[in-house]
Amino acid sequence: MIESAIRWLLGVLAAPEVGLTSVFVISFVSATLVPLGSEPAVFAVCKANGDMFWPAIAVATVGNTLGGIVDYWIGYYAKAAFAKERQSRWFGWLSHYGSKTMLLAWLPGIGDPLCTLGGWLKLPFWSSVTYMAIGKFARYVTMTAALLFIPDGFWRSVANFFGG
Repeated sequence: MIESAIRWLLGVLAAPEVGLTSVFVISFVSATLVPLGSEPAVFAVCKANGDMFWPAIAVATVGNTLGGIVDYWIGYYAKAAFAKERQSRWFGWLSHYGSKTMLLAWLPGIGDPLCTLGGWLKLPFWSSVTYMAIGKFARYVTMTAALLFIPDGFWRSVANFFGG
């Protein structure tokens, strides 16, 4: 039952008519503490329709930033869970540099926990969100543009290599 539900969800998210919806959902979920990358979804939508570059970047940035906000609020209300970590260098670093550290929210592996720790430290909400959005926007523009410059022949050879 779960397997069929997952297949149905993946089918809905892969539908071309809901491409931006897919980008939003995947970008949102990947910004939470769930290990999922959203760049392939953004790239796929842009590759399928070149006119969708800026809308896909915008939707991915909004979805990923909203996911970062969820992380922020999780951290904000999770003081007890992180109490023993208070002495770590991450907390000192975040306390010292403040909201500007949210520019690093785009980094794989540490960006999402940084948002959570920012909330735990009660860094200023709107400046944290602004820096999160700037970092995430820059990542999507850079990654998607770079991937779009790779020739189609390369992607075909990658698909062939993996049996596609």
